[in-house]
Amino acid sequence: MSVLPPIKKVEQQSGIFPATSPDNGVFHIEDVFPCVDDGRFPVKRIAGEPVEVWADIFRGGHDIVAAALCWRLETDNEWQRAPMQLHGNDRWTGTFTPQTVGRHLYVIEAWTDAFATWRHGVMAKMDAGQDVSLDALEGAAMMTRADPHDKASALTITTACEAFLQNGDIASLLTDEVEQAMAESQIRTDLTQSKPFPLMVDRARAVEGAWYEMIPRSQGTVPGRHGTFRDCIARLPDIAAMGFDVLYFTPIHPIGHTNRKGRNNALKAGPNDPGSPYAIGDESGGHDAIHPELGTLDDFRDLVREAKNHGLEIALDFAIQCSPDHPWLKNHPNWFKRRPDGSMRYAENPPKKYEDIHNPDFESDDAQALWHALRDVIRFWIDQGVAIFRVDNPHTKPFPFWEWLIKDIQLQHPNVIFLAEAFTRPKLMKGLAKLGFSQSYTYFTWRTSKWEMQEYLRELTGYPEREYYRPNFFVNTPDILPYHLQGGEPWMFKSRVALAAMLSASYGIYNGFELLEHEPIPGKEEYLNSEKYEIKVRDWNAPGNIKDYITAINMARRANPALRQTARLNFLDIEDGNVIAFSKSTADETNVVVGAIAMSRDPHIIWLPLGNINVRHDTQLLPVAALENIITGERHGVEWGGVHLRLDPARDPAALFRCLA
Repeated sequence: MSVLPPIKKVEQQSGIFPATSPDNGVFHIEDVFPCVDDGRFPVKRIAGEPVEVWADIFRGGHDIVAAALCWRLETDNEWQRAPMQLHGNDRWTGTFTPQTVGRHLYVIEAWTDAFATWRHGVMAKMDAGQDVSLDALEGAAMMTRADPHDKASALTITTACEAFLQNGDIASLLTDEVEQAMAESQIRTDLTQSKPFPLMVDRARAVEGAWYEMIPRSQGTVPGRHGTFRDCIARLPDIAAMGFDVLYFTPIHPIGHTNRKGRNNALKAGPNDPGSPYAIGDESGGHDAIHPELGTLDDFRDLVREAKNHGLEIALDFAIQCSPDHPWLKNHPNWFKRRPDGSMRYAENPPKKYEDIHNPDFESDDAQALWHALRDVIRFWIDQGVAIFRVDNPHTKPFPFWEWLIKDIQLQHPNVIFLAEAFTRPKLMKGLAKLGFSQSYTYFTWRTSKWEMQEYLRELTGYPEREYYRPNFFVNTPDILPYHLQGGEPWMFKSRVALAAMLSASYGIYNGFELLEHEPIPGKEEYLNSEKYEIKVRDWNAPGNIKDYITAINMARRANPALRQTARLNFLDIEDGNVIAFSKSTADETNVVVGAIAMSRDPHIIWLPLGNINVRHDTQLLPVAALENIITGERHGVEWGGVHLRLDPARDPAALFRCLA
């Protein structure tokens, strides 16, 4: 790898010669991989992860071609460079490994290796016994025009030229050392560069993590009393002990009074009803303020610090909506739409009505100021130590806004992560991911059969989705109590959390899941007595909880990096239609995991095939010789290319093994 000065456009040439540009170049650079919508949107990687690039590169004639990859941070001036290799049939490949988090660019460049072409021709003539005296002079002339970038190349070229001038022997010009020195030093008159391709390099948390969602005001211990940030701090050891990485809060801002919702989303609130945390803003402040009953900004900063001490990151909800009492409605009334009768338009998703919130108008005459105000909200919480934001309903806001906001934030704060909470049409969800969202909610919650689960994951791990769409599998949310959990059966809760945590690099639960909370509004996928509209106090160690099971799952993830990625997932072919069997491996295949998860309550006996799975031991790839149960440590020998397993969902619907060579 070498460092180059900034890439410059090749100047337009005069006469009949074409410009060496991406659109009209000597070379064709086509079918670039990886690429999202022909380079319109960034490919995503994490720092330290190799980026393997492929492209078709060709030109007319028989001259020898050379190619290279160039890449840099978008905010840098200097490019780094690595050679590309011909794979065959004009298909070239090269790899670079960005180490710095941030938005990058990479380009492919190609040129004619004139000296290598000359050398190849001369050696062919010599083999045929032809005279090469004039060719020798041509080669020496090429070397005198070289522009070496390092002393070693300059010395090699100069020494070879001097030897040729002294003895006239062309052999001094044909050494491998001279060819290597000239490869980097000769003038590249037909250098052609592709257009730049964007690349977002994130930190690891953008790809993998176990999320725990909670409503802060319900973390207290006294019934009827509003919880505080101090109560949240008291819960940190328990949440950290379960092995979670991210602690995600629903909105922590002041809650409006006008049209406040009551229990179970009632239109009228009682005197003690706290309202929905999504009805943001009152006379004390808006999106950059804290609900007074939760505590102060200093209390919040203490919470962020204490969470970090427990290995947890705080994620905040970014919900772009305002209660009728939000300061923006008074100070910036033109940011909101009005109805023909002059009343402010409240939020609707017919037939649902949200009388307690108003959505800003992104098409207002003052939209630019609105955009900047929302960006400043994100900046404010970054200053308080927050680097993860879960965005509520991003699909209801303009796409250009998200593309601008995310890029603007990440250019200054590349560690910031955005999770898109969008349960909408598939192409809309994928469009948001392309725009820059680091992670995305998925349809996992509603994938309940083996066939649809496997097909969905094949979609997410296929090309091009795997290049930009990072799934986060939430098993439940404050808004969604799936039908399959409403029976309260422990095996089902265990099966769903195992599926989410094992199949996806990122997954999450909403608090209460560990307690098997399952009482629905009849006929709906919603919680009865939802804590979105009331304060709850729980016994977090209530009998029947599955905290130990969740802890074991999360500890297995931490001990096995293969489980903390989604791309290298393969499903194993087994006959049982109610058991998913899979393998996952790290890129270097030193950590390989296989598992089986039951999706029905009956016991299952399956044959787990392992014949096509290998594990790297030292420098060799070897067949799987044994399986080690990740939870119990028990070992099983592999015979005839697999093992028999018995799954008893009443005890544990999942079996998880580390493969040993």
